[in-house]
Amino acid sequence: MAAVNRSIPPPLRPPLDPGIAGEQVRQTVAARGWPLPLEALPAETALVGGAVRDALLGRLGPTPDLDLVVPGGAIALSRRLASAHGGHAVVLDADRDMARLVRGPWTIDFAARCGPDLTSDLRRRDYRINAMALPLAAGAPLEDPCGGLVDLAEGRLGAVGEGNLLDDPLRLLRGPRLMAELGLPLEATTLALLRRHAGALPAAAPERVLAELEKLTAAEGGDEALELAAALGLLAPWLDPLESASAAIPLARRARELGLVAGESTQALPLARLAGCFGAGSLARLRGSRRLQQRVGRLRHWARALAPGDGALGERDQLQLCRDLEADLPALVLLRPQATVGWLQRWRRPDDPLFHPRAALDGRVLQQRLGLSPGPVLGQLLEALALERAFGRPADLAAARRWCDAAGVRRSGE
Repeated sequence: MAAVNRSIPPPLRPPLDPGIAGEQVRQTVAARGWPLPLEALPAETALVGGAVRDALLGRLGPTPDLDLVVPGGAIALSRRLASAHGGHAVVLDADRDMARLVRGPWTIDFAARCGPDLTSDLRRRDYRINAMALPLAAGAPLEDPCGGLVDLAEGRLGAVGEGNLLDDPLRLLRGPRLMAELGLPLEATTLALLRRHAGALPAAAPERVLAELEKLTAAEGGDEALELAAALGLLAPWLDPLESASAAIPLARRARELGLVAGESTQALPLARLAGCFGAGSLARLRGSRRLQQRVGRLRHWARALAPGDGALGERDQLQLCRDLEADLPALVLLRPQATVGWLQRWRRPDDPLFHPRAALDGRVLQQRLGLSPGPVLGQLLEALALERAFGRPADLAAARRWCDAAGVRRSGE
């Protein structure tokens, strides 16, 4: 059985009776306020997937993403609702008749039912806890043909079936992601299926794989889930570890030990987890944005530069590190805590001249006061003054004059 991050609060035990469970979901979602009038939706519409599961686990947010299954015509329906009630409709998959309606803070996905009835649709889904639905007709009980309520009550994740996983290979990675988010272990039978078919994951679109990884790394249990996904072979086509996994300490625990506050952890943990497992080249193959590739590449570069035994950085390297990682320094602290003692405290001070580098003097001022022309010499002077400022040494006009004299630079303005 896979390990579970015990820092995640244990989920609520949902009722096993479908009628009681259905009413619990109905009341929980209604308390958030439906973003559309229910009478505007066709008969046989059902709420499915994550919102049902999270309502039963007590995890539903204030404006949860809603997935609705309708008998047919999902794209046309989303457009009619956007026209009548406001919002913006987007086609997600024309072949499978799937669309999204964005209305204020709400996201509502519509999908045409697969099969002749709701039960047939649910039996095609990935994990049993996601194969539950609440028909929106008043008083309708929860539909649970695959045993999702029992899985939730007993605290486990299980696949609906082997064929369902292979119908969309991204579902193989979704198991560890759900484990990371919910704190529920994957059952042994499902683990065996994930290991057996791990090689099928690259058949999924790379953008979808990366999106799943980003959700996984942002979850509280991301450390254990990444370790599990790697052990199952799911990450093999892209895995490029920064260091041996055996030397790694769970980054969530390290974040708590280092005293990262919530906002810092939210930014640093996903980036540090990605950088610990994937290089910029891997993220390029997964169609990651150029910005993400650059952030991960810079973080890995400086983490390697601070590896044990590599010696201390010189002043110029320290300044460049702080320029490169000004927004992402907590992620480096997570990856190299021994080499960055005291850095987080300095980074938190916005006036620290090293950790928040700024130009010491404006180049135009130097041109006017010292009679310098634009060009390489001016650039070298600005860099020299930035280095002086970063380490608390004088970086004023007098320092600029001294630098020019030492470099033999002729000044026409004085």
